[in-house]
Amino acid sequence: MQFSCRVGTADGRVLREVHEARNEELLRNELQRRGLHVFSIERRTPLRLPWPGRGRARRRIPLPQLLVFNQELAALLKAGLPLLQALELMLERLKDPQFRDVLTQVRDRIKTGVELSDAFAAFGDVFPPLYASTLKAGERTGELEQVIRRFVRYLQLVISARKRVVSALVYPLVLVGLSIALVFVMAVVVIPRFTIFYESLDIELPLLTRVTVAVSLFLRSNLWWLLVLLAAGGWLLRGWGRTERGRLALDRLRLRLPFLGPVLHRFAISEFCRSLATLLGGGMPLVPSLEIAVGAVGNAWVRRLVRPTVQQVREGRALHQALETSSAFSDLAIDMVKVGEATGALDEMLGNVADFTDEEVETRMQRILSLIEPLMLVFMGIIVSLLLVSVYMPLFSVLGKLQ
Repeated sequence: MQFSCRVGTADGRVLREVHEARNEELLRNELQRRGLHVFSIERRTPLRLPWPGRGRARRRIPLPQLLVFNQELAALLKAGLPLLQALELMLERLKDPQFRDVLTQVRDRIKTGVELSDAFAAFGDVFPPLYASTLKAGERTGELEQVIRRFVRYLQLVISARKRVVSALVYPLVLVGLSIALVFVMAVVVIPRFTIFYESLDIELPLLTRVTVAVSLFLRSNLWWLLVLLAAGGWLLRGWGRTERGRLALDRLRLRLPFLGPVLHRFAISEFCRSLATLLGGGMPLVPSLEIAVGAVGNAWVRRLVRPTVQQVREGRALHQALETSSAFSDLAIDMVKVGEATGALDEMLGNVADFTDEEVETRMQRILSLIEPLMLVFMGIIVSLLLVSVYMPLFSVLGKLQ
C-alpha cells in the first residue's frame, strides 16, 4: 500500500513524501526510527482500471528465482565482498528484465544511504513481506549473511512443500480434465449425429435418450453463449476474489471443502509457524515477528483468525495462550509452542511444528489421492456408461421388434 506522508526533518524542513508499507503503523514506526517527526499519514488510492491485468503493475518475483538470488548473495557476502559490489556482480548476470530493473533501483537506493531492507521493502508486494523484515533483523544483529542463509532455508522448505502439494494434485486434475473433455465431445459431437438416425426410426425414444438428446442439442446450439457466460463468470469471480471481502469468503470456502479443506488449513498454519520461526531465529522481537508472520499466511480466513494474537501478545499474554483463543491451532501445536516458550527455544519449536504439519499435509494428500482416483474412475465410468446406454437403447428397441 502507498501512503502520502508529511514529515519534519531534524534541520527544520517539512517534506511530503510517498512511501510503501504494509500498514500505517509499521510506516509510522519506521519513519520515527529514522528520526523524522510524523505530522500526518494518508493512504493513497491510485486509480485502477477495471480490466484485470491491465496497467504496469509489477508481478511478484517467483520464489525459485528469489531463492537463487539469495543463495548467490549469501555466498558473495561470505567471501568478503562489500554489499554494493556483490549487487553489481549479480546485476551483470541477471537476465530477468523485471528483477534486473528492481535490483538496479535497490542498488541505487543503497548508494544514497538507504538500508538494504528498506530498499527491498519499498517495492511492496513484489517480494514476500517476510523478506525485508528478515533483512532488517540481520542488519540490526550484524549477521546479514547468516540471516540470508536462514531465509534461503525457509524458501527451500516452502518451495518443497508447495511442490509436493502441486504434484499430488496433478494426476487428479488431469483425470478430471480428460473425463470432462470426453463427455463434452460425446455430448456435442457424437450424440447430435445420432439424432438424424433416430428421426428415421418410427419408434418412441426412451426417456433417458430424450433427455440426453435434448441436453446435447442445447449445448451444441448455445455453445458460444455458454463459453462467453463461463468466461464472464470467471472474470467476475476473479475480480471479486481480489477484494478483501471476496478473498475472505473464497478462502473460507476453500477451508470447508471436503478432504481438501483440512489440508489447506494445515498448510496455512505451516506457513505461519515457519515464517515466525525464521524471524525469531534472525533476532527480531516477538511482536513485530508476529505481525509479519500473520501477513505471510496465504489464506485470508486463517490470517483473520490468527491476527488477534498480535494484540494479545503485545498486552503481555503468553504466545501459547494467545494461540489458544484463535481456534486455528491444534492442541499439539499449542503444547509444543508452550514448551518452546518455557525452554527458550521458541524458534526451534516453531520449526518443529511446521515440519510436523508439513508431514501431516503430505500424509493427508496421499490418503486423499488413494480415495479420489478410484472414485473419479468409477464416477466417470458411470457417466460414460449412461451416455452410451442412452445412445444405443433405441437400437435395442428396434432389434427387439425385428425379432
